[in-house]
Amino acid sequence: MKLVRQDLAAAVADQGPIFVGDVLRQNLVAEGDADSLRVTAVTFQDGARNRWHHHSTEQVLVVTAGRGIVATDEEELRVSPGDVVLVRPGERHWHGAEPGEDFTHLSILLPGELTIED
Repeated sequence: MKLVRQDLAAAVADQGPIFVGDVLRQNLVAEGDADSLRVTAVTFQDGARNRWHHHSTEQVLVVTAGRGIVATDEEELRVSPGDVVLVRPGERHWHGAEPGEDFTHLSILLPGELTIED
């Protein structure tokens, strides 16, 4: 058993190619901790978001703080703490903070591939 606390002070800046704007990330369950899943707390600061992308597996987003947007080609959801979004494999989407807001979600993923589309 392993206990990890979600703590913004433990998050590190992530300037990876998928992100637009200032993003902090804390790996809660990382490769090596579990065989079949990853859990990451991602904080998008003031309007930051990720680029259009898709995953080869399901992704679950659990909103823990702030207000954000999760969008596909067909819809745009406004989300807040307590909301849970299931993104299907191969579904083109992006997620991030509303302008003027910070937004944190837990990203829960099985091993698979990420494809950035723009």
